[in-house]
Amino acid sequence: MQLKPDQLPRHLTQSLAPLYVVTGDEHLLVQETVDSLRAAARAQGFSEREALTVAAHFDWGQLQVANQSLSLFGERKLIELRIPSGKPGKEGSQALQQYVSRLHGDTLTLISLPRLDRATRDGAWFGALAQHGVVIEIPVIERAQLPQWIAARLAQQQQSANIEALDFIAARVEGNLLAAHQEIQKLALLYPTGELSTAQVHDAVLNVARYDVFKLSEAMLSGDTARVTHMLDGLRGEGEAPVLVLWAITEEIRTLARIQQGKQLGRPLPQLLREHRVWGARERLVPVALGRISFTRLRLALGRAAQLDRAVKGLKVTTQHTDVWVELERLALAMC
Repeated sequence: MQLKPDQLPRHLTQSLAPLYVVTGDEHLLVQETVDSLRAAARAQGFSEREALTVAAHFDWGQLQVANQSLSLFGERKLIELRIPSGKPGKEGSQALQQYVSRLHGDTLTLISLPRLDRATRDGAWFGALAQHGVVIEIPVIERAQLPQWIAARLAQQQQSANIEALDFIAARVEGNLLAAHQEIQKLALLYPTGELSTAQVHDAVLNVARYDVFKLSEAMLSGDTARVTHMLDGLRGEGEAPVLVLWAITEEIRTLARIQQGKQLGRPLPQLLREHRVWGARERLVPVALGRISFTRLRLALGRAAQLDRAVKGLKVTTQHTDVWVELERLALAMC
């Protein structure tokens, strides 16, 4: 059974299922979902809790033991299983399938997973979890969705703000929902309920943006020149290594080139996207980028990236000083 996050509050007022699976990469939203399930479990009499985390050489027998060992006082138990890698392996796959076939009313199981790719979701072990329990997939909050998400969070504390103020907050907390949550809470402490002015938001919100080098490719693919420039300035200000930024840009260009070449050979785009592990937001953005960037242009960009790589590593001898960050910006903007 699939359950959307916004359906969870109503669901928790009913009798709980024996198994819940929460998947996603937005750590704040995953944690809030898990906390809600824990609270509902306690309210329905699952007073004992046992937590297991799957790491290297994990003994899957622990999970079976936890399911079988009940309290001497007859207390119902919440079993939490965290699989940070999202890959239980062959032994874990078999153990999970066996486990869900033996669920009973005295235990409630909560399994936490990162965001899963399509191949993993199609696996037998995940299929067994979905068949016997409730799956809650936490969506990624894209940059374009951040103002609306912030507005909804403000509304929960009886506050609101205009679009300029919402965009300001979004720009300052880009890629960091936990930071956004903290800033929204701070606004509740500083100001009364009602509409916040732009000036109030400017005064209260810190510049806590996390300029994630791996989100830079998303901005490039979408052709958002202002965001690319903004993120590169932030990465430079935070002291990020230019070689890592160049690697992220080059990898995206190389992926686009390979897919573009495959298209020229007549291969179907969906197949090419799967082969090059393009999913999530990139699955939507890559086709758009391919529509505006030719294979020839991508080859030229790879040549520029190779030259810049030598400059970054101090291997290229030039007659004048090369500002690596300026060249990185030119390379990234060329893809916009």
